[in-house]
Amino acid sequence: MADGMSSQDFRRHRLLSTREMYAVDAASIAAGVSGAELMEAAGRAVATEVRRRYSCGPVAVLCGPGNNGGDGFVAARHLAEAGWPVKLFLLGEVSALEGDARVMAGRWQGAAGVLSPKAVEDADLVVDAVFGAGLTRELSGAARTTIEAAANSGLPVIAVDIPSGIHGDTGAVLGCAAPASLSVTFLPRKTGHVLMPGRTYCGEVVVADIGTPPHILEALETTCWENHPDLWLGHYPWPRPGDHKYTRGFAVVVSGGSASTGAARLAARAALRAGAGLVGLIGPREALPIYAGGVTAVTTTSFEDAGGFDTYISDRRRNVVLLGPGNGVHRATRSRVLAALSLKKSCVLDADALTVFQGSPRDLFDAIASPCILTPHAGEFARIFSAEILDLPNRVERVRRAAAISGAVVLLKGADTVIAEPGGRAVINTNAPPDLATAGAGDVLAGFAAGLLAQGMPPFEAACAAAWLHGATAAAFGPGLIAEDLEVELPGVLRALKERLV
Repeated sequence: MADGMSSQDFRRHRLLSTREMYAVDAASIAAGVSGAELMEAAGRAVATEVRRRYSCGPVAVLCGPGNNGGDGFVAARHLAEAGWPVKLFLLGEVSALEGDARVMAGRWQGAAGVLSPKAVEDADLVVDAVFGAGLTRELSGAARTTIEAAANSGLPVIAVDIPSGIHGDTGAVLGCAAPASLSVTFLPRKTGHVLMPGRTYCGEVVVADIGTPPHILEALETTCWENHPDLWLGHYPWPRPGDHKYTRGFAVVVSGGSASTGAARLAARAALRAGAGLVGLIGPREALPIYAGGVTAVTTTSFEDAGGFDTYISDRRRNVVLLGPGNGVHRATRSRVLAALSLKKSCVLDADALTVFQGSPRDLFDAIASPCILTPHAGEFARIFSAEILDLPNRVERVRRAAAISGAVVLLKGADTVIAEPGGRAVINTNAPPDLATAGAGDVLAGFAAGLLAQGMPPFEAACAAAWLHGATAAAFGPGLIAEDLEVELPGVLRALKERLV
């Protein structure tokens, strides 16, 4: 369980791998809940959700040869018993089914047609029970052509567990998949439900209780969650009576030259808005008038050489340094990063502060000995991490490995931002709207993280909070968003969060 999280929060937001899913099922059976009982409850839950949402009409239930298909046989039986006209179609022969799926097929009183694209022709609704989260190979043959027909039919599709063709761990599309209006899953959700592109295929996801003994789920050592305030709000650094600007932290934002000033200004304002008591923007002398005129509440300081930079950040009150936005990919940026790390400053490293270590990432990783958050986008991630990491198919595992190798909290930006810390905890952020695809948004995210880190929030929780707030502020503003709007929207989002505490 993550620090600061209640057991209820733990259950609500955790995500399982398929390996963990199978382990829970096996433990449930060992505890005395038969596989047939679990399958009966799963299929009944699917039928219940269908009946709750749709009017009675012709249903095509598409079943595969494994346990997912067994769930489909149960769902078909319960819908038929409720008076729904049901046609069931099976990939393979009933005689070839094994275990609990064979038992459930025996309880189905109707016919089992051959799975083919014609299965969806006379239906008003499709139940997709061909393959679940355990699928690891591309769909082919009749399974593929039938799923393609379902996808092209325009009919509502109800997925059992996860849409067939979506990898339960990675969210990858294995050949094809039919976008579901609803996915009914069991146990906690899988990472494939929230990682892209799988998330876009799952529709609404309902987690059904199928009788898994609670003590088995409680004993499961979960290390991945969907990002949510429940996970980090207990660590949030709300101002306390008696606080003053220095107790709330002093974040330093390092700027580049006069040719690229917007990134650092965005980051500085975001750090201040996120609650840092002071924010200092330090840069070359020629750029100082631009910064001084554009960020009123941020102090601005120039430096002439490396010695001046080191002297400025060495003040113990200046406890966080943000480097990268608009800094330029050159030797000076590299030297400043290493100087900040050598002084054991907490750091947020973004953009150019990462790219400058392309070709020598070990120099960066070996220097990290204090709290540090790296915030790369996919291109920057690829520049500093090895092919061995980049070739991992699972985005969560890529970021976990990156965090372990670098010794930093790594926040890999994207529509499914993943954050991991060296100990293995990871979250997937899902609240970022497409409006965030705008210049400067990443600079604001880095500023939010620096502002929270400056106030003493632990780096993993600070990164998680920054990512969630970034998405929430973008959603609050809506269409037409530009980066400058994000920090302006932040107070309203924080006010709503704080009201949860009173």
